[in-house]
Amino acid sequence: MRGVGAACGGTALLAVVGVGGWFGFARDEGGVDPRPRGAAAVAERLDLPWPREGQTSIAVEGVGSLGSTGGSEPVPIASVTKVMTAYVILKENPLAAGEQGPRITVDATAAEESHSLDESTAPLREGRRPTQRQLLELLLLPSGNNVARLLARWDAGSEKAFVAKMNRAATRLGMDRTTYTGASGFEASTRSTADDQLKLARQAMKEPVLRAVVALRSTTVPGVPGTVTNTNRLLDEPGVIGLKTGSSTPAGGNLMWAAEVTSGARRHLVLGVVLGQRARTTPAEGLDAALEKSGALIEAVRTGLPAALRGGELVRT
Repeated sequence: MRGVGAACGGTALLAVVGVGGWFGFARDEGGVDPRPRGAAAVAERLDLPWPREGQTSIAVEGVGSLGSTGGSEPVPIASVTKVMTAYVILKENPLAAGEQGPRITVDATAAEESHSLDESTAPLREGRRPTQRQLLELLLLPSGNNVARLLARWDAGSEKAFVAKMNRAATRLGMDRTTYTGASGFEASTRSTADDQLKLARQAMKEPVLRAVVALRSTTVPGVPGTVTNTNRLLDEPGVIGLKTGSSTPAGGNLMWAAEVTSGARRHLVLGVVLGQRARTTPAEGLDAALEKSGALIEAVRTGLPAALRGGELVRT
């Protein structure tokens, strides 16, 4: 953050560049204000239950970072990878709200991979032609690894070529501690940090179609039996609107999450990333831990943020 002093009606203001705009915090006429300023002031007023393991990073759009824990060593992120997959697909092949996009033929590889017992997949039959939007739903809700690789081949001709696009996108977003080695996150060599993934979360939530898909609790897709359920169980909690789960034995449980918090007449988008919960146990145990820890953080922000913002005397300048 950068601070710039300014005068206003005999009272000095400190203008602070936060995430999404300029904000001011009043200080006395003597020019002394011992309080933390900007997002730091808001974070200090919140009692956040930070997880004791893994990495966590949280930010409020228009305010800034509420902090991060766990260091900056890249770690496996499992299926959180698919947020970048969807982001690149939509950048390369944009969809308008309500648009289904082109039909994409399911190849033999994607159909065969549907039967894998080693990874999460979506049931696809060779020759079927779901739409781009339908495949994005199968990518992000049940976390279909075979769908990720199918979309990669469709977009770039090969998964390897698509992964190069993912890494270029990460570089553009300033994710300098991130390396993608596959489109699905199945490979433990795909590694990132909570801070880097938070940068991606901000951009992902600016994509209307991606934002709409990750908010779905369930969907139905022609040719896919029954109802497809979102693995993000926190969508049942107040204010939660996304984003993506990920779990594996090396990665533990991971969650990139998004929630809306109302303060007065304003609605604030809060984004968080929790990585490495119960790593080296089972994917189910890790995911349960990531959902539990994230749920506690979301509840603390939801209930505490309005008062924390008021206490910071936050005013847009």
